Amino acid sequence: MLKFFEIIGAPILNFIYGSGRIFLFFIDFFRWAFIPPYRVRLLFKQMEFIGVNSLSVIILTGTFTGMVFAFQSYIGFHRFGAEYMVGTVVGLGMARELGPVLSSIMVAARAGSAIAAEIGTMRVTEQIDALYALAVEPVQYLVVPRMLAGVIVMPILNIIAVFCGVVGGYFVGVEILGINKTLYLEYMYRYVDFDDIYNGIIKATVFGLILTLVGCYKGFYTSGGAEGVGKSTTESVVLSSVLILVFDYILTAFMF
Repeated sequence: MLKFFEIIGAPILNFIYGSGRIFLFFIDFFRWAFIPPYRVRLLFKQMEFIGVNSLSVIILTGTFTGMVFAFQSYIGFHRFGAEYMVGTVVGLGMARELGPVLSSIMVAARAGSAIAAEIGTMRVTEQIDALYALAVEPVQYLVVPRMLAGVIVMPILNIIAVFCGVVGGYFVGVEILGINKTLYLEYMYRYVDFDDIYNGIIKATVFGLILTLVGCYKGFYTSGGAEGVGKSTTESVVLSSVLILVFDYILTAFMF
């Protein structure tokens, strides 16, 4: 019986312990974010790394997601003679869910993993300890610019992904499947509200915070040499993706 409780209890205790450490890490970031010096140059450098360098991935993801979504929704609406609603579904789907979720997961895979690997390498090579020796706070120097950059650029990347998805859906729906152009645009304009886009931007902002928080946390507490860096990198992608999906449900339940 004791063995049974050990098997059941260990993962629960690990989850509570891990959640507490991440929360304390976030509090540490929040505290140092308001204490000078403000490292603006590092912030812009991270915005370029997370945002500008992710543009090609975001454009491809958004465009092909919109194109596939248009194809799939056309099959369903064609049975009822309501093909003109494809534009509405593509617009709502991209603005509310697919834009923020898919773009955030792609950035977590590209930039979040790189953040974990970079900070993890600094940890195992004792560069972070050297920062302490130089009286430089590592959280302020390494974590704050990356997390602020994630919060700033993710809404912009989300808007680009949604725009590309709508354009891709229009190309498939109107140019390939032959849906009436006027009806397609009219119904999209009628049913896609500004609130749908606004709520999607809020989601992307939260997801940007999550993916950079997890990447920085996993890298900051890396141990075990090169093998530990690889493990932290993998764990950051998995945990970020899971948390993005969990918080997507929570935010959706409150917003819509």
